[in-house]
Amino acid sequence: MDAYVTAAPGGGGGDTGAAGRAAAAKLLPAAERTRDAARSADWTAAAEAYRAVVNGWTPAERGIRGDNPAVYGLLETKMSLLRIALQAEPLREEAALAESEALVALLSGYSEGKAVDTGGAAAEPASIEGLISYLNQASASAKAGDSPAAAAVMEQFITAWPSAEGAVQLASPKVYANIENESTAVTGYLLSDPPKLAGALEIMDNMLAELTPLAGEQTYTAWDAALILLREGLEAILVLAALLAYLRREAEPAARRWVWSGAAVGLAGSIGIAVLLTYTISQAASGGARELIEGIAGLVAVVMMLTVGRWLHGKSNTAAWNKYVDRQMQGALAKGNLWYLFFIAALAILREGAETTIFYAGMAPAIATSQLLLGIGGALAVLIVLGYAIIALSAKLPIAAFFRTATALIYYLVFRFLGESIHALQVAGKIPAHAESSLPSIGWLGLYPTWETFVPQMLILAFILWELLRGRQASRRMRTPNRLTK
Repeated sequence: MDAYVTAAPGGGGGDTGAAGRAAAAKLLPAAERTRDAARSADWTAAAEAYRAVVNGWTPAERGIRGDNPAVYGLLETKMSLLRIALQAEPLREEAALAESEALVALLSGYSEGKAVDTGGAAAEPASIEGLISYLNQASASAKAGDSPAAAAVMEQFITAWPSAEGAVQLASPKVYANIENESTAVTGYLLSDPPKLAGALEIMDNMLAELTPLAGEQTYTAWDAALILLREGLEAILVLAALLAYLRREAEPAARRWVWSGAAVGLAGSIGIAVLLTYTISQAASGGARELIEGIAGLVAVVMMLTVGRWLHGKSNTAAWNKYVDRQMQGALAKGNLWYLFFIAALAILREGAETTIFYAGMAPAIATSQLLLGIGGALAVLIVLGYAIIALSAKLPIAAFFRTATALIYYLVFRFLGESIHALQVAGKIPAHAESSLPSIGWLGLYPTWETFVPQMLILAFILWELLRGRQASRRMRTPNRLTK
């Protein structure tokens, strides 16, 4: 069914509607000159008049878009199709005349406040992913030598562009400006006689490289947020439980308050770091800086998680863990310095808190606030129950299973954070993006179809597998008794 809208339904109110209609009225004379020149086949005059329409569009588009987005989108489409017809080689005279007539009719009806048939322009908004799909289809047709089919798909791209351009402009004003020009240029190449397929494919490849980093935003969920706090919090609880259990075993009950005091100071320090980092990021994050900060924080988190992952893997058997705790505590008690116990507990909690803060700093720009709070709240509830059971009730925790599970989660987040962080830097324009349609695109794994994200992730995957294999071999050697050979 065709969608009919009047000049007012854009939701901008009476003042906005008047401003939008006035802006359209200012464009109308140049559009009429373009149409009149096309009727008389004076294509030089038509091109000159069309340039006047384009020059007048920049100050007019805001008012029209605010009053009636459907009319705005249709105007952009008609102008693009007119430009394509005028720039094709040879010039597409019939199409240029038809589009100039349509442009005048649309501007005239809208500026006079008449009902305007948008022909479906008010349909569900397109997405950046949808634009990329159109480009891939057009590119495939062009590579097969089917220029008319590729041009038809590009006209679909141009029709969908107005409802997706806002997301592109928000993410990258530079890409927004480039795509507006490139989409008409590539269509003109495809419609030329003979078609300029090489030029069209080159521009489409560039458009894909520009749009691909902007797609697939906001993929983190409450579950991802909970995983981080659960892992870090459970490790902190485990450290405290081990310290307190050792003191009970060594009949040092008075020393326990030093451990608890250190833990409290470490927690306070973690909260302070979180507040400082949150304030710093909120002051710096605007426009492209948001993606830049997200990318840098994510890469820092990747380095930290790799370090933590290796440490956890080295403690993934009970004997190694007990040996580690005993060594730390024996050193403290041997020195007779209870402040050392304080610092061990404080640094343990502070390290976990600082890591958690860094991880959330890398994740926060790409997760809804409600999801972040839900994940943190759920993880805290679980940690309170586990902490009471482990510390107060002396519940036994399977150390080896915990560390193996935590290591797997850490390596999953390493892989994903790496892809998301490079992707964020691509959006910020700090890293190039060479798109390849055959590469996988999986949001929950942080996989994007660009070589700049894919290659580093494959390298880190190889490193993770090597680490796991090396750890398994080391564990097998520890379990195998030494044998004397003759």
